[in-house]
Amino acid sequence: MVSEFKEFAMRGNVMDMAVGIIIGGAFGKIITSLVNDMIMPVVGKLMGGVDFSNLFINLGDGDFATLAAAQEAGAATLNYGAFIQSAIDFLIIAFAIFMMIRAMNNLSKKEEVEEAPAEPSEDVVLLREIRDALKK
Repeated sequence: MVSEFKEFAMRGNVMDMAVGIIIGGAFGKIITSLVNDMIMPVVGKLMGGVDFSNLFINLGDGDFATLAAAQEAGAATLNYGAFIQSAIDFLIIAFAIFMMIRAMNNLSKKEEVEEAPAEPSEDVVLLREIRDALKK
């Protein structure tokens, strides 16, 4: 059983998947930073200075100026600003992955076209016909 697991784990597809997961995690952090630190402040500024990370609906008693104050008081909140940021994260990641897969598909199509054998020249065809005639 150990040898079967070792054989499974050492297959190329499993190793490729592990590398993909690790790179995907790092890529996700980069996109999250891009959205939180660069895109959302610009979108918030264009929308009149709105800070999306601080948008919430208080479901409990009391009135809180910020999400941090509501969370510190232990109030139940509906954090729709965080949801908006996560949705934008997802859209950017999905688009980036789409573009990457599209580029990989285009590269593989070009390789397939290049691998197709070229038609023989007229000289080669003529020589083959002569060879076949001489064999008869």
